[in-house]
Formats: sequence, C-alpha cells, structure tokens
Amino acid sequence: MGMRGLETPVRKIRRQVFREVSKVAFESTSENLIEEIEEIPYRLVTEDGEKYRDSMYRARAVVSERVRLAMGMSLRPEDRPVHITAGVEESNISEKYYEPPLMQVVPSACAACEERGYEVSNMCKGCLAHPCAEVCPKDAISMVNGHSYIDQSKCIKCGKCKSACPYDAIAKKERPCARACGVNAIVSDKVGRAKIDNEKCVSCGMCMVSCPFGAISDKSQIFQLGRALREGGEIIAEIAPAFVGQFGTDVTPRKIKSALLDLGFSEVYEVALGADIGAVSEAHHYAEKVATGELPFLLTSCCPSWSMLTKKFFPDLVDEVSQELTPMVATARTIKQKHPNAKVVFIGPCASKKLEASRRSVRSDVDFVITFEELQAMFDAKDIDFDNYEGESSFHDATGAGRGYAVAGGVANAIEQCINEYYPDIDVKIEHAEGLAECKKLLTLAKAGKMNGCLIEGMGCPGGCVAGAGTNLPVNKAQAELKKFVSTSTKKLPPKELAEIELN
Repeated sequence: MGMRGLETPVRKIRRQVFREVSKVAFESTSENLIEEIEEIPYRLVTEDGEKYRDSMYRARAVVSERVRLAMGMSLRPEDRPVHITAGVEESNISEKYYEPPLMQVVPSACAACEERGYEVSNMCKGCLAHPCAEVCPKDAISMVNGHSYIDQSKCIKCGKCKSACPYDAIAKKERPCARACGVNAIVSDKVGRAKIDNEKCVSCGMCMVSCPFGAISDKSQIFQLGRALREGGEIIAEIAPAFVGQFGTDVTPRKIKSALLDLGFSEVYEVALGADIGAVSEAHHYAEKVATGELPFLLTSCCPSWSMLTKKFFPDLVDEVSQELTPMVATARTIKQKHPNAKVVFIGPCASKKLEASRRSVRSDVDFVITFEELQAMFDAKDIDFDNYEGESSFHDATGAGRGYAVAGGVANAIEQCINEYYPDIDVKIEHAEGLAECKKLLTLAKAGKMNGCLIEGMGCPGGCVAGAGTNLPVNKAQAELKKFVSTSTKKLPPKELAEIELN
C-alpha cells in the first residue's frame, strides 16, 4: 500500500490549500477576491511554520501552483511571468468544465527522480562470493575499494544482481509516479523532471497519490462549487458508494447527509441507485447478446479510466464496451427528470470522473465533480464538525448490489447476481482486473479471443473505487467499511424492471 491513507505532510498541505480556496469561494467578494487568493501561499507557508521544502520561497511557489489547479486553472508557464490569479475571471463563476489535461506535474515541486537503475548501497559487505558479479550478464560489476561497484555504462538494468545479493545491498531506483502508472505515461522533460504523456494518460491519478513530493496534482472545481452553493439555488449531491468511512469511522450516512444539507445542498442521492439501474441493464444485455453468441464478450463501462484505456490502446474493442450509462450519469439523469433546473454534483473517490462529466459525446448531466478529499476540505472551510450531528433521514435509494460497485470485482458480482436471479439457466463467466497494467493484460487476452462469453470488469485503481485518487482512507479499511455497508443493506438486489426506466 505504501503511502496511501497515511496522514503525510503532502496530504496535509493539499487539504489546507483546498480549505483556503473553499473559504475564499464561500466568503470573498469580487473586490477582494484577487488579494485573498494571492495571500494563500503566504498564509500557508510562513517563516516560523513547518518546513515543507528546502526553502520557504520554493514552498510558496508550489502552493501558488496548487492554488491555481484547485481553482480549475492551468499551471503557469515557467519561462515568463504570469500572476497567480491570471485567468481568474474565467474561473470566478459558478460553473466551469474541466479542461484536459487533468493530471499535471508541478515542475517546481518535482524532485527529478531517476527513471530507473541499480546502485550498490552501504549495506554491501564486499563478500567473497560476490554473487552480484557472478550473475551479471554484462560484466558490469567489479570490486572497488572492497565493495561491489556497478558500471552504469554497461548495466542493462536487468536486476539479477539485486536478486542474488545476500545482504539486500543493491537498491533499485525508480520513479514512484512511473511505477504507479499502468500505461507508462510518465516521461521526462529536458531537465529530467517527470512529465505526463497525455496521449497515453487515462487520468486515473495513481501517479498523483504515489508521488512523495506531492508534485502531481489534478484540477478541481471546489471554487466554482463554493460559489454556486453561496449563490443558493437548487444544487443536488449524488454521492458514490465508496463514501462509507471516508469522513471518519463513526460518521454514518445520516450524518454525511445532514452535513451536505448544511453545506447548502438541497438534496442527497446515492450513486448506487444508478449502479442498480446499470447492473440490471447489463444483466439483460449479457443474457441477450453475449450468452447467445451475438457479441464475443461484454466490457463494463463504469470506470472512466478503463473505458479510456480501451479507446486509446484497444480501439477495435470499443464496440464491446457496454453502452450502459455509468452509475454517475444514470443517477444524474434520474435527478434531472425530477429536478430539471437543479445543478448536480457528483461526489466520489475518483479523479477520472472529472473528465467523464465534461465529455461532450454522452451528455453527463453532471455539473460538478468533486472528490471525498476535496469535500472534506469544504467541510473544514465551513467548520462542519460531525460530532454535532444526529442526522434525521438515512439513505434508502439503493441496494447492496449497487453499493458493492465501489470495490474491485463488485460490478461483475452485482451483474452476476442479477443474471442468476433473472436468468437462472444462463451460465455466467466473469473476469475482472484491477489496476491499469492488469487491465491491459486482460484486454490483450480478450482481443486474442481468449475471453469469449465473458463479462469483463475493469477497474483503473488497484482495489477498485475505494482506492481512488480522491479518497481519505487506507484502502483495506475502506474495503472493510464497504463490506459492512453492503451486508447491512435492507435490499440485496434491484428488481428486474429497473432497466425499463427511460433516461434519455
């Protein structure tokens, strides 16, 4: 799991930036807006405050870029002067779509880690056997001053020396961001800093949560959402099932609902409702198309990074991706049928949903996407303390099957249960992959005809949505919380008729 779920200084400073930006959105007037934004880096990084970087000036430079991204603006160019607030007029509005690229490396924060290589550490005993030198296929290892030494010009980075060393004295150097990227989208710029290849990136955000320097960040809409909530009007939240436990272990769905109403939302729906609709439809789809042999297999569509992976790397499999609306969109459509003038806010664990909501091809009906991490900071900005809540009404929108979508395997599992229930004589074949590297392997097999007759679920994040880039909780804890939520759901499965709902 590495750093995930730990309260590190990187997480702390992200939360502070989001909180400050939310505060400005809730409180500032147009007159003092620019001044208040320009002040944030000075408020967060002070002479006597915590030392985050090698100098206060560098720390402020990084915070300034974070503030821009948190307001949905792009990073500033490094080779000419641009104010922190340049472009703020376009952002000082109550609606703004995400402009790709979503994931951005903040150059002033990147430590320019080496891409990869092996190096002997001071654990080396200079032993007599020196198996490292014996296994090296290129004779790149010799003994220098009584220790092993790797000649980098000969080394082919095969790692055999590391495996053979009895003292674990050979370190493998690699970039944490690149290691976390399942599509090899991390390259280097001309000075050796990380750079994201947008042709390959599918915006899952695993690089962002794996960088120990906090040098990768995505854009946010918290500022515009804060503005919209402050203006009033009908704003409805739809919250993804991975929310359980994300705001504290004793924070019940009831308390979260009350807190959201206090933040200014007029109503709260569960996204698991849309998951139920999707599970039923995909069950019918599998029975009618895949089980009959009309389609070779069916790929689930709820994870946008998995869908993007298919489109970018396996364009000839696009027809196999389910045409079902994702739970986020199906729920938003349901909301807009009842509340045609409302703004809909998707609150979830996922960075990739930010781009899905802005897609032009399938109207998403989602006006804002924010993550659990960003929502926590909005609660902070409004001093919302969950200990003060009893909470009146709880959620009754969804079933255990739809809520289970938040863990890897849960989507396929829900659809399988539905098929078994509605079509007891059909034999279902299920495959699921988590993490983009595994997803690529599965799609390669599918393309080669090795997965025919299968329902295939892909999740961009290892662990599923509960492991998304916008979560607050360690993944294993989140999985346990979700399991409880699913098992205590009053209704286990959605009714067969749910698929007939018209959501166009």
